[in-house]
Amino acid sequence: MPELRKDPIVQRWVIIAAERGQRPSDFRMESPVADVNPRSCPLCPNNEERTPPEVFSIRLDGSRPNTPGWLVRVVPNKFPALQLSGELNRRGMGLFDLMNGIGAHEVVIETPEHTADWDSMTTEQLYRVFQAYQARLNALGEDTRFRYLLVFRNYGVQAGASLSHPHSQIIALPIVPQLPKEKLTAARQYYLEKERCLFCDLIFQEQELQKRVVMESEHIIVLSPFAARFPYELHFFPKAHNHDFARTEGKVLVDLAEVMRRILKAIKQLLGQPAYNFVLQTSPNPIPRPGRPDYWGTLPYDYHWHLEFLPRLTRVAGFEWGTGFYINPVSPEAAAEILRETLSQLPNEAR
Repeated sequence: MPELRKDPIVQRWVIIAAERGQRPSDFRMESPVADVNPRSCPLCPNNEERTPPEVFSIRLDGSRPNTPGWLVRVVPNKFPALQLSGELNRRGMGLFDLMNGIGAHEVVIETPEHTADWDSMTTEQLYRVFQAYQARLNALGEDTRFRYLLVFRNYGVQAGASLSHPHSQIIALPIVPQLPKEKLTAARQYYLEKERCLFCDLIFQEQELQKRVVMESEHIIVLSPFAARFPYELHFFPKAHNHDFARTEGKVLVDLAEVMRRILKAIKQLLGQPAYNFVLQTSPNPIPRPGRPDYWGTLPYDYHWHLEFLPRLTRVAGFEWGTGFYINPVSPEAAAEILRETLSQLPNEAR
């Protein structure tokens, strides 16, 4: 029988309709990316003049900015969603709230290799990508206009990728968006009531149950969430409490990079080449708020950064838009079991 499950953090309901009986092979996809010839790809080496000047890079010794020789490169988005310069000019018009579209929109070019993905990169190269995230989160966080910094990765046309070269994006916003705010509020309320981190309690409970734990390493745990919205949705958490990805130690990020590679190898062995999104949920910018000295004041104690992996295997349609519910045809427990089995069967060089 289908189950209605409620997310314990954001209180969102999902329908787990496992009786639909879809096997992993039913979701297999090939070539989700519309490829581009590397010679014409604006993100490939030797095409640096086709992007705005870089704001950050990790380079081989001796190479100069905006030339080949980079290992990771960050540039402003050529077609930004928000404008960097200007004032917010917050204002109201009756029931309507307005402000200028001020923010930052950057592209993290993850590797010079045009056809790479996180599973085919080395752990060292993926660690460099995470270092670039940290560098830009710290730099953008110095701008008091920006209240939330979102890091996300779209892989495949169905996931919203317009370029096939491996890249992520960072958007700095002058407000905290609704979904992160729901998580932040829930974490704060839980802490004020129990003086414990909601996410730490969730991790401990899942470790005790073991039904939805996909993988554990020294520093990282990967869960198939209890109220997963999508088949094979996964959440990555640092096992030690940490509210801010930008302050995470290098050894944790190296471990995260290796876990990511393994998980994505298993996903691709199981599902082919699915389109997917990665979304980093981290602490908002704890800048002072006029008249609100306590705003997000408990963040170091109550929040816990995590990264969500969202395969694009099902479509969001009228039911989801009309109700806010999601229908997931694969139970999280079954997904965890299948992924554990797939991980155990990977060749030694992929484990």
